[in-house]
Amino acid sequence: MREKVNENHKDRLFTFIFGREENKKWTLSLYNAINGTEYTDESDIEITTMSDTVYMGMKNDVSCIVSNMLSLYEQQSTYNPNMPLRQLMYLGRQYDRYVKGTGKNIYSGKQLQLPVPKLVTFYNGPKDIGDRILKLSDSFPERADESDVQVSVRLININPGKNDKLLGSCEILNEYSWFVETVRQHKAKDMTLEEAIDKTIDEIPKDFQIRSFLIKNRAEVKNMCLTEYNEAETMQMFKEEGREEGIKEGIKEGRDALANAIQDLRNGVSMYEMEKKYTYETIELAQKIG
Repeated sequence: MREKVNENHKDRLFTFIFGREENKKWTLSLYNAINGTEYTDESDIEITTMSDTVYMGMKNDVSCIVSNMLSLYEQQSTYNPNMPLRQLMYLGRQYDRYVKGTGKNIYSGKQLQLPVPKLVTFYNGPKDIGDRILKLSDSFPERADESDVQVSVRLININPGKNDKLLGSCEILNEYSWFVETVRQHKAKDMTLEEAIDKTIDEIPKDFQIRSFLIKNRAEVKNMCLTEYNEAETMQMFKEEGREEGIKEGIKEGRDALANAIQDLRNGVSMYEMEKKYTYETIELAQKIG
């Protein structure tokens, strides 16, 4: 039996830790680790993470602006080669938001100055995926040289034992990595997912900076982890069992929404309308199946 999921809570644990205003120092630490900088003043960073309440189902995990650099960070527990396309969509929304927020005029005869985009995906799934650069041009290999657009996303494996230098330079990222791996290890010992999450929260080392934050928000953390794991399990189920069997045996929660999204796609409903009705994860899964 799969554990029941609270689908009203759509944040990921990664977003909960690094994408909140109250945790700006942690986001700044992550930025420093990725870019080799040493910013310490929280006023130097602006959190720009998009919420689905603002952009109708499209939300990114974490984004921020530091020193005129716009960083978009995504966390994935399953390898997704389409991250350049997803990040391009996020980036377009971010620039739209930036232009409107700063009162800039895109029709002006003067060249607009924009923050430099840096796109990163953090991978912490069970498969041994090496670091790599994902490129949008890989989606059209036969005519890549004709493209006027190129998007590159840096994929970084943050599992324990991978990228020790990066994890060592950002304590919060290292602690997050430990948490995810410990839940995975406990679950492998025939614990239910909920039991594994509870036990991991109880075992967080006392010197971890995220300890008090996760304990204080235990219920939310459990809901987010349950949702993330069930999303990953559902995606894998569809891959392994095939489309029809996957729909038949999919988890009860979210199944009707997924079926409706698949039908809407087949009926040619526009992406604009789809985003009003479904979460981005549901749309993405429907596209994979449909």
